[in-house]
Amino acid sequence: MARILVTGGTGYIGSHTVVELMQQGYDVVIVDNLSNSDQAVLDGITAIVGTCPEFVHADCTDMSAMDALFARYNDIAGVIHFAASKAVNESVEQPLKYYRNNVMSLVTVLEAMKKHGVHNVVFSSSCTVYGQPTAQHLPVDETAPLQKATSPYGNTKQINEDIIRDEAHANSALHATILRYFNPIGAHPSALIGELPNGVPQNLLPFVTQTAIGLRAELKVFGNDYHTPDGSCIRDYIYVVDLAKAHVKAVERMLSDKPEEQVEVFNLGTGTGLSVLEIVNTFMHVTGVNVPYQIVGRREGDIEQVWAKADKANEVLGWRADTPIEQVLMSAWKWEQKIRGVEG
Repeated sequence: MARILVTGGTGYIGSHTVVELMQQGYDVVIVDNLSNSDQAVLDGITAIVGTCPEFVHADCTDMSAMDALFARYNDIAGVIHFAASKAVNESVEQPLKYYRNNVMSLVTVLEAMKKHGVHNVVFSSSCTVYGQPTAQHLPVDETAPLQKATSPYGNTKQINEDIIRDEAHANSALHATILRYFNPIGAHPSALIGELPNGVPQNLLPFVTQTAIGLRAELKVFGNDYHTPDGSCIRDYIYVVDLAKAHVKAVERMLSDKPEEQVEVFNLGTGTGLSVLEIVNTFMHVTGVNVPYQIVGRREGDIEQVWAKADKANEVLGWRADTPIEQVLMSAWKWEQKIRGVEG
């Protein structure tokens, strides 16, 4: 079976994708600098799959390290590029960190791919490239105009998509799949891998589960005065395992079908928007655990509402995100209990 390089493969989405790839028979090499993950994730992957993936501890902005990696594994058929800093509000506070890490890692990986004759890349993009879509473009499909990014994080995704298109224009051998995903949540049903943020969580659900288990005193809901039914922000929350499976579908398509378009773009979402308060209340309902929360002011960089029109991915990739939200929220709670050593 083909060998796939997964950059950022010990991270949240990366680790779940590695599991799905290995379960489909792919040989996987992970490269990660462990800046926002833990090498112990490899133990969870191994426990699920039965085999430990190859692992290289290196930074994707380091050209000599990438050159050595591609030389060592000279049969890489494709790359899934996750490696990036990913917190919207942190990017507002530390823009230079985000431009250096997110943009330079992609440029370096593409340079190494070209040098070593690797022509297939799946890029981890984001719905942030759409900014705040106008009402006529909700739900958002792939033809919606890209708005000015509301954060440096979102801007790095736009820039990286442009870099991929420019390189594809110059390099006719390159095939790229850009996956714009919405808000990944949940954990593997085994509770052996999941989202484990360093420090204070930047995403909603880890903050919910940490508050539920008593690690945080209360959840802060950023704003209840948005133009939404309950005043809180609306997002398209997608189960991380469903999301991981889409990457396998994208790899299969690139390796077997060789699409006519050099660069293909797919939205990955459920097609349903849920508000912050709906997530919190549904979590409390399915787990029976109270989550104290406080409404505070809006957070800079947040978008009011966005959800996906994912018909293209459904039809072209043969993929669908259809895991019930109750099951997804319960998976996150089981993971939180597991890592805190609490019996469910």
